[in-house]
Amino acid sequence: MSLFLIPVAALVLSFVISFALTPLVKKFAQLVGAMDVPKDGRRMHKVPIPRLGGLAIFLGFLLTVLLLVDLTPQLQSILLGSVIIVVLGVIDDIQPLRAWLKLIVQIIAALIPACSGVVVHILSNPVFFTGNHYIQLGVLAIPITVIWIVLITNAVNLIDGLDGLAAGVSVIASLSVIVVALVLGDGITAVIMAALAGGCVGFIPYNFNPAKIFMGDTGATFLGYIMATVSVMGLFKSYAIISFVVPFLILGLPIFDTCFAVCRRLIHGKNPMAPDRSHVHHRLIDMGLNQKQAVAILYVVSVILGLSAVVLATSGAIKAIIVLCAICAAVLVASQIFRHSHVMQMAQGEKTDAAEETPETEASPETENATEESGEDASQAPPEEDSRDPEGEA
Repeated sequence: MSLFLIPVAALVLSFVISFALTPLVKKFAQLVGAMDVPKDGRRMHKVPIPRLGGLAIFLGFLLTVLLLVDLTPQLQSILLGSVIIVVLGVIDDIQPLRAWLKLIVQIIAALIPACSGVVVHILSNPVFFTGNHYIQLGVLAIPITVIWIVLITNAVNLIDGLDGLAAGVSVIASLSVIVVALVLGDGITAVIMAALAGGCVGFIPYNFNPAKIFMGDTGATFLGYIMATVSVMGLFKSYAIISFVVPFLILGLPIFDTCFAVCRRLIHGKNPMAPDRSHVHHRLIDMGLNQKQAVAILYVVSVILGLSAVVLATSGAIKAIIVLCAICAAVLVASQIFRHSHVMQMAQGEKTDAAEETPETEASPETENATEESGEDASQAPPEEDSRDPEGEA
């Protein structure tokens, strides 16, 4: 029973701390000038909004973990790395830093747990029909682990473009990890991710559209870092064929968006770290959706991926593939229905506009008055003399 009660207690405690601290963090952000000013087209808000909301999530998570979890050397290294990530995020939210500098610090933060044993030594072979079910990474273990941590750290940061998006996706991913961890009997991972989910849930009421505060790089990079490191400590340690796929499914949305963004920028000859307005959430907005609709759609995508990961971890690959295909088919049908209704609304709007423009073709009272006045002026004006030369006529 304690295997389930402790994660619940962690979630509730982290929620209370985060929810209580967010207003204080908001005042602190305003005091130090950590404000997000809408200075380009990528931003969806119209007025300056405080950042640093991730501090509340971090403190809720940290205090909960310190109270409810025994600190192993691996967990200590993860917490130390997360402190570095949060300090980097706070500085960046107050005074933006260069991308290469942030990348270097993130690599250092990733090396701390990687050199403390939080390493992917073995990967399950995704090619099921081969005789070798596992891949020994050997000397590549630490580099691949660092790449994974840095990738997920930035991936969550990149999807933090709409109110409530990064926090909600992180909650869904955390809950998916909790379920898988409980199935595998990994209580520590379940408690850690419950603390992370609780911190996000406590922050979300202040971050839903219209947002009162943003988590900033402080929160987004912290969430990505914790999910990346804990997945290495927990999910990748499962010696089963599915261990390679489960973390990628759970974090599928930020991974896809990041890979797509990098490839898109490289194809167009741009800096892969340069920001743009072509992320998945931006494209949904450009399709005519508002922020709440776009966030809801991405929540559904995250739930689908998380549910598929849970089914994969508990029931095997075949059932997971069937569930994923069935859900994707349902989403495809729903999207077509939504698209059809959206097209119909646009067509109806065009007809309405056309009907409103039709009377404008008739002479308006102002035009008639202007015509009458010009006619009166012409009748009162003296007749013009014939400019033609009389001698010139035949």
